[in-house]
Formats: sequence, structure tokens, C-alpha cells
Amino acid sequence: MNIPFRPLALGLLFLGFSALVLSRAQAGGGHFYAPVTDPVVKEECGSCHLVYAPSMLPASSWTRMMGDLKNHFGSDASVDPDTARKISAYLTANAADQAGRRYSGKLMRGVSMVNAPLRITELPKWVREHREVAASEWKKPAVRSKANCAACHVDAERGYYED
Repeated sequence: MNIPFRPLALGLLFLGFSALVLSRAQAGGGHFYAPVTDPVVKEECGSCHLVYAPSMLPASSWTRMMGDLKNHFGSDASVDPDTARKISAYLTANAADQAGRRYSGKLMRGVSMVNAPLRITELPKWVREHREVAASEWKKPAVRSKANCAACHVDAERGYYED
């Protein structure tokens, strides 16, 4: 009598295992942003900070940011013109209002694509998600800044921002 149940048990075991493995790909739903794959962007941007997913800002924000690298949030992040063009092209092509829209829907809700902020930390959804974080947390040596996503989101580099 156990034989008819064996295929069912194996099927359920397979489904459970598949759910466990595939759940990571869907973790957080609106908390996943496809990570940067371009080696130039990873090298240049990643030499100073976490390489933020282009889908976290609209193209207009990336264009404005790349247009003033000499004043990049208090630092001079200038690169040669050819490198700047390559980085800008990648960021704008994968921005929240372009190819990255698949991942950015919830993050961009209520944000003007023309006049969006330059800082991800100024987006309404980011502010809502982090409003309960005490000001003292941002000042801890391991965190130091709201822009240091990886301090709290251990898989940020891989695109996962779920707690």
C-alpha cells in the first residue's frame, strides 16, 4: 500500500526543494534589483562604494549624476570621457524607466521620472522602509551612512535588499 504514495511523496519533496531554491530568486518581491553586470561600471563605481543597481533610479537621475562627476556627493569621481559615456549608457539603458522597470515598479511609485532625486535614500519608498531606523544606527562605525546598504542588507551586492 505504500507504493502509490511514494510518487506523491517524491513529488512533494521535489516541490518543497524547488520552492526553497527558487524562493531566493523571488525573495522580497519588490526588494530585488538586478545587480550591475557591466565590468567597467563595476570597476569604476565599485572602487568607492557599493555598485547600485541602475533600476533604483530613473535615467534622468543617472544622466544628471554622470554629468557632474566632479561633484559626486562630495567627491571627485571624474573618469575619462569614453569611460563616462560607457557608464552612462549602461546606467540609463537599465534605469528604472527603461529595461530596469521590471524591478523598480514599487520603488519608483510617486517619483517624477523627469525630476527624480539623485540619492536613492531620498526616494519615498526608501524613506518609508527606513523610517523606523534610529538616527543613532546611521552613525555607527559599521554603517556610517544611509548609502551603505551592505551594512544591513548582506546580499545588497547581489541585488537583494530584504531584511
